[in-house]
Amino acid sequence: MQKSSCKIIDYTKIVKEDRGMNDRIKKLRRQSIEKQETISHERALLLTEFYKNCKETSIPIKRAKAFEYILLNKKIFINDGELIVGERGDDIKATPTYPEITLHSLEDLRVLNDREKVSYKVSEETFKVYEEEIIPYWKGKTIREKIFESLPQRWKDAFEAGVFTEFMEQRSPGHTVLDDKIYKKGLLDFIKEIDERIASFDIANDPKAIDKIEELKAMKIAARALIKFAERYADLAEKMAKEEPDPQRRQELNKIAEVCRWVPANAPRNFHEALQYYWFVHIGVITELNGWDAFSPGKLDKHLYPFYKKDIENGTMTKEQAKELLECLWVKFHNHPAPPKVGVTAQESSTYTDFAQINIGGIKEDGTDNVNELSYLLLDVVEEMRLVQPNASVHLSRKNPDRFIKRAIDIIKTGFGQPSIFNTDAVFEELLRQGKSIEDARSGGTSGCVETGAFGKENYMLTGYFNLPKILELTIFNGFDPITKKQIGPKTGNFEEFETFEEFFEAFKKQLKYFIDVKIEGNIIIESIYAKYMPAVFLSIFIDDCIKKGLDYHNGGARYNSSYIQGVGIGTITDSLAAIKQKVFEEKVFDKKTFKEMLEKNFEGYELQRQILLNKTHKYGNDNDYADSLMKMVFEEFFRNVDGRKTYRGGTFRINMLPTTVHVYFGSKLIASADGRKAYQPISEGISPVQGMDKNGPTAALKSASKMDHIKTGGTLLNVKFTPDLLKDEKGIDAMVKLIRTYFKLDGHHVQFNVVSAETLKDAKKHPEKYSDLIVRVAGYSDYFNHLNEQLQDEIIRRTEHESFN
Repeated sequence: MQKSSCKIIDYTKIVKEDRGMNDRIKKLRRQSIEKQETISHERALLLTEFYKNCKETSIPIKRAKAFEYILLNKKIFINDGELIVGERGDDIKATPTYPEITLHSLEDLRVLNDREKVSYKVSEETFKVYEEEIIPYWKGKTIREKIFESLPQRWKDAFEAGVFTEFMEQRSPGHTVLDDKIYKKGLLDFIKEIDERIASFDIANDPKAIDKIEELKAMKIAARALIKFAERYADLAEKMAKEEPDPQRRQELNKIAEVCRWVPANAPRNFHEALQYYWFVHIGVITELNGWDAFSPGKLDKHLYPFYKKDIENGTMTKEQAKELLECLWVKFHNHPAPPKVGVTAQESSTYTDFAQINIGGIKEDGTDNVNELSYLLLDVVEEMRLVQPNASVHLSRKNPDRFIKRAIDIIKTGFGQPSIFNTDAVFEELLRQGKSIEDARSGGTSGCVETGAFGKENYMLTGYFNLPKILELTIFNGFDPITKKQIGPKTGNFEEFETFEEFFEAFKKQLKYFIDVKIEGNIIIESIYAKYMPAVFLSIFIDDCIKKGLDYHNGGARYNSSYIQGVGIGTITDSLAAIKQKVFEEKVFDKKTFKEMLEKNFEGYELQRQILLNKTHKYGNDNDYADSLMKMVFEEFFRNVDGRKTYRGGTFRINMLPTTVHVYFGSKLIASADGRKAYQPISEGISPVQGMDKNGPTAALKSASKMDHIKTGGTLLNVKFTPDLLKDEKGIDAMVKLIRTYFKLDGHHVQFNVVSAETLKDAKKHPEKYSDLIVRVAGYSDYFNHLNEQLQDEIIRRTEHESFN
């Protein structure tokens, strides 16, 4: 079942990128890039062993002890030359599975092993362990099975039809980011805080105190487990040091042992300890529950600057040593591919990226400029390492200097796709609108692709994507899905009988409300299942106010709780509505019966009519008020139906506008659309215009996007593509700075750039062996162009390539 795989690496490019790295980092980076991603059965087997023998009845305690069992029994190793230690798998790029959430079948494993792109190699031993141990024990016990048993048929029908996706049927809730508390307190301090909280409960007057105490005891077990895990690494480093013939490496191993003896038990005293502490916590979080939760350290330049400044000033560390440690951390992130999916999603998923986002720049809690020397050093690391993860982002406030954004553009213009750029001032306003305090809003930022949250204080989960163009399709067909051939929506009127566009749009609003209600009903059921059956006791330690409340992260323990629904395809639905309004209702170029027939027949026999829809209608992305006003109408209806509704965790539902790569999947669930798009083709991504339809330059595209009220969202994603020549000199860079600053003055949330020619991308598609290190911006992340499936490659090629800023 296992087949060999050889990645072709263009070493001439690697040598160029190695410039600035020392030999240690070159070696670790190359090893991480060249290592084949594999599925590791270790965690699943250890978890199965534990549950087979566990007599504990309390779910939180059981979860904590399972976490402890894994950390104390998993294989550990220290890679040659590394300075930051810890892996969640039994090797680098070894990806564990989480059978308590979702159970891979043997067919899933075969798909992952055999798929042409982004494969995870599966050993014969893993197949055997899954067949004999994992599947027999976990079948019928997983969270995914509980979810599908509990959800109503109307939810399942909409899910099957591609109206929406659901993240938590395959992974645990996530998108959580740390604040600076771990740099001020060690786990022994957290344990003391937990003990004090347990002692404070008055069981006689608080009937829920017993449950809260169980949760807190579980947190304590988990905290001690990570301390023991670090001690295992200290023991191993000391053992290796005694056997190490090279005096320099022996000294490094003894230093690693010293660091691991101190953190995470105690608050870090220096830069090295701070980085290692974070990494141990990171490993703990992604070992406890499965990834694609975008867990990350947040504002590294802010959190680490005091340690950096102190170590530089007292002479215990040089700037080069700091950079080396940061680059070791970058390798660690790159060593951890995202846990793979199951079923159809396993066949379609096309990235290894785990969506950990590093925020650089922005503002401090007092509202002043946060850019410091470490901010620039982090950008140096991003440029030198040129790795797809972690995902670096620059946070730009009006208080940050232009020098800072110009340094970021120096990296962007190389065609790397990083860093993406966020509007700090808009993020702050978004968080304030959601009810965060000024201090918590200023300490917040973004994670994953573009999602806004209060760092260290919020459980802000992404519940899944919502296919806006599908709602329009269902409106045209009176709630009937032309693909699944089921009546899945309400009957809101025959398309042929609408007299005015306003009547038609009223029907659209009814369909939209119905399916948002269905989506939210499902989300509440799913949240309740996680709250009851899958506490995240380790993660809860680090998120305010879980200890104070005695409640789990999944059960309303966090200070703030937001559930995001991500709208997808705003460009496609806008252009489709514009075509219907203009050509059907106003100009009456097409009668309604014929228009509907054109879509059903995928424009076969109607190519001339399709060209009219493609080229003779108003299009979003061109500063065209006719189209843009329709975009605003759809956006406002989406917002009105979601924002402020209550979640199971006591928080609120919010919206954001991003696709990751689901715009390709959603397109496959749609017949031809009114904008001239053919059946099953991708829809627009993020808040970007339909691919190739923004004809008036980037300024017009950004002006169109700015007409959306970004402050009402928890994040929007905008892609822009430039030719490399546009940024070849200072004049081009200055123009780009002005473009970004202007968009952000209009409250734009985010923008990201691909600086690469369509010709290069076409050649890379034709000759992949020549472009093994070509990285492009996909959605809220960068990835290797060769890793993308053909549809996604074509979609990126089609994005309009701007040759001027006008």
